[in-house]
Amino acid sequence: MTSRQQLRSHIRALRRSLSAAQQQQASLDLVQQLLPRPEVQQAQHIALYLTNDGELDTTPLIHALWQQGKSLYLPLLHPVVPGYLVFQLYTKDTLLKPNQFGIGEPELNCSLLCPVDQLDLMFTPLVAFDAQGQRLGMGGGFYDRTLSQLRSTSQKPALIGLAHDCQQVASVPVEAWDIPLPSICTPSRFCSFSEQ
Repeated sequence: MTSRQQLRSHIRALRRSLSAAQQQQASLDLVQQLLPRPEVQQAQHIALYLTNDGELDTTPLIHALWQQGKSLYLPLLHPVVPGYLVFQLYTKDTLLKPNQFGIGEPELNCSLLCPVDQLDLMFTPLVAFDAQGQRLGMGGGFYDRTLSQLRSTSQKPALIGLAHDCQQVASVPVEAWDIPLPSICTPSRFCSFSEQ
């Protein structure tokens, strides 16, 4: 199973097959893994995403971070430049509407946008990952394109991928544009990858 598309289909089916109880426990375990992390403790402006397609449920994490007074931001499809993301403030009162992929996102409000390099931390979704921190996304390239704009010298934002344990594979087929993640958190462990 070497092709990216085959791997994507296999892992997506695997995570969708998790029961509601397994999903709920995984999301609670994720919060326990993440909240004590210095990356999370020190961050004030945090980008994350709303769960879709069997992804690890971010709802308990969102509520825990709000409780700690963190400012949270959701990705929106870039209104002008196709294939890129922008990040907008997300509060308990934010109204969401489905985007072209059926994922909830806030109505664009330019005064609430946060430039990517001013975010302290970004939690990214992924379909599969390996022990080198390589990430296989859904195939749209939105995060890779958006993150490629950051200056290599920039320490911000810190990047942490979120995944179920079953999403780890022996090896992710890599393309030139793929951006590996320095850290990935699953319900059972926090993985840090040294620079390749």
